[in-house]
Amino acid sequence: MAQRGAAQRSNDPVPLPGKIPISLVVNGVETALKVAPWTTLLDALRDNLELTGTKKGCDHGQCGACTVLVDGRRVNSCLTLAVMKDGARVTTVEGLATKDALHPLQQAFIDHDAFQCGYCTPGQLCSAAGLIAEGNAKTPDQIRELMSGNLCRCGAYPNIVAAIQQAMGTNS
Repeated sequence: MAQRGAAQRSNDPVPLPGKIPISLVVNGVETALKVAPWTTLLDALRDNLELTGTKKGCDHGQCGACTVLVDGRRVNSCLTLAVMKDGARVTTVEGLATKDALHPLQQAFIDHDAFQCGYCTPGQLCSAAGLIAEGNAKTPDQIRELMSGNLCRCGAYPNIVAAIQQAMGTNS
């Protein structure tokens, strides 16, 4: 079938939407940002707030390297638009420790050598903190299942499970 007419292109560019002001409480600090509507929470944290602990792994929500806590819940920040979380409390790996001490999970990861290259570790730590807060994991199998959204290319899974057990106080 032949086309009857060519589509007409406009020479007038479509204007980009302006930046949107949002407010987040990141690691206990209230922060005001202006972000483009398509900015992910991951990019806002890394690019706007220079919190580079949270990693961009697959950028498709499949690896868990970008996991942060939003209002206490585990979230893949690469799949979450920053504007959707206006007013939320966000905890990144930088916010787990206090000035005086590591978070118990961070210490447990050190104690059990639960990382090798370390790239997935921030997401693993945030996901584990969320897992512990949820209170649904009682056994190593449950820990493995509930942490299955966080991949480790180095294969440190047995050590990660042992570290989580230690932080939960259930290490045998």
